[in-house]
Amino acid sequence: ITIAAAFGIGRALEKTGTAALIASALLEIAVSLGPVGLLAAVYLVTSFFSEMISNVAAVALVFPISHEVAFQFGVDPRPFAIAVTVAASSSFVLPLGYQTNLMVYGAGGYSFSDFVKIGLPLKSILFLVSMLCIPHVWPL
Repeated sequence: ITIAAAFGIGRALEKTGTAALIASALLEIAVSLGPVGLLAAVYLVTSFFSEMISNVAAVALVFPISHEVAFQFGVDPRPFAIAVTVAASSSFVLPLGYQTNLMVYGAGGYSFSDFVKIGLPLKSILFLVSMLCIPHVWPL
């Protein structure tokens, strides 16, 4: 249900112009950081959503925004799509964002802090590697 609703919300963000509005706000905040800063901002927004909702729902919500950010900034949207994909697949910090995390959370006797202790450093490393590799492989 969450994924299906997210697809509808993602489409609504596109059709109503909300994606363009959010993209404009994101551009205002991160424009001084350049295209890599915008890429990092999109990555971090996606990463935040992927901790709270499923990774597919996070992509459905953020992809229209990321595409609009790339369009408004005048850069290739492919690196932004890759950043959204990688960020959405890195739900390591909380057990809420990914089904397998929830399954092992109870059965393994883990706490939220266990996920944070391991997940936050792992997510940080993945962010740094992504910010180095994505613009190199898919130039902005």
